[in-house]
Amino acid sequence: MTDIHKAGLPGTPSSPGAWDARSEQCLAAVPPAGPAPRRAPRRGPADPVKTLMHHHRGLCERAVDPLEIAAGLEAQGITDRTAARFRHKDVFSLAEEMYARVPRGNDTLPVTTPAPLTEPRPGTGRLLRALLPGAAAAATVAALHLTHGRARLLAVGAGTAAVALALRAALTRGPQSTGNLVRTLTTPLWVCWLLAYAALGDGLLKAAASGGPETLPTIAPGGPWPVSMVPLLALTASCAPAAWLAHHFTARARRTLSTSRTLREFAAAVRPLLLGTFALCLAAVAALLTLAAALLREPAPYPQALTLAALFVLARLLAVHGFTHASAVMLTATATAQATALATLFAGRLPHCGFLATPVRALTDTWGPAAVPTLTCGAAALTLLIHATRTLPRASAHARTAGGW
Repeated sequence: MTDIHKAGLPGTPSSPGAWDARSEQCLAAVPPAGPAPRRAPRRGPADPVKTLMHHHRGLCERAVDPLEIAAGLEAQGITDRTAARFRHKDVFSLAEEMYARVPRGNDTLPVTTPAPLTEPRPGTGRLLRALLPGAAAAATVAALHLTHGRARLLAVGAGTAAVALALRAALTRGPQSTGNLVRTLTTPLWVCWLLAYAALGDGLLKAAASGGPETLPTIAPGGPWPVSMVPLLALTASCAPAAWLAHHFTARARRTLSTSRTLREFAAAVRPLLLGTFALCLAAVAALLTLAAALLREPAPYPQALTLAALFVLARLLAVHGFTHASAVMLTATATAQATALATLFAGRLPHCGFLATPVRALTDTWGPAAVPTLTCGAAALTLLIHATRTLPRASAHARTAGGW
């Protein structure tokens, strides 16, 4: 062992002191241990707009202008805040870049701002279709006042069919048609029920609450079961001004869409336009109610007729722009509530079932028979108004180009 130490073999210390010195030198040469190096975070794609275009490829390919892409993105929940993540200040500028980058054959189309849309002039045929319901109702009322006996029954049947066909022609054709709302199996039935209740409901409800009816309905206002033709005549005649105002609202909203730069700016401009259109429609109905009451020498039922008109106007506006579900639900619920009110009065005549008629009887004794249609139509119209102020100011509700009358 001593010989080995003396030989001084490589890597072997000749003495314990030499070993300690070499060990300290080696340890000093080793860098101090530190934390493990962090990996660089993975970055997203270099072109986020390209990824967005891939997810919305169909929308970009079929769009005829950047406004359609902006409306489609807004319908998918992309807001101006979301557009900032794609390096754009708003959805409109993002849509313009997506529209410009869509390949269209061998030509590269420059991005241009669409010109403001001009309001098309109403066509004669479509204007006549909007006037048909009022004309049919006026002819029916005139026939009812000029006929008696069996001729009056024939006039009632023919007039009812004429008004129904005229309403269908006015609502199912033209750019302001309600489309799927009228083609639903149950909705036309509820619309006809609401119109029939406007003419017959108050008299029938009053007669049922007092123990009747024991006779057929009469046209005279003082009869045991009077029929009020004023709301029916005014509501059918209001189809023409309502259609024109709805068309005007759509055209103005499309022009606002072409000049707005942000979704918030567009919504702020469309919401007052919507409320103004709604108020003008109710004003037109009120004027027609006054005129019809003067011509027929009957009292004008303003509360129930105006709430029903508000329900019809809002349901039409929503259905025109593709929101048919809420309109159909509210029309069905209103008609069902009115039918239930009448049914409970008749069911209360059964033995031990008088409690069923207590709520409706208390309501009619306090506020009169007009309280039932006013409350039911008013609640439904208020619900649709809240829904309309949230949905119609969206750009996606006006993506389709509004045609002429």
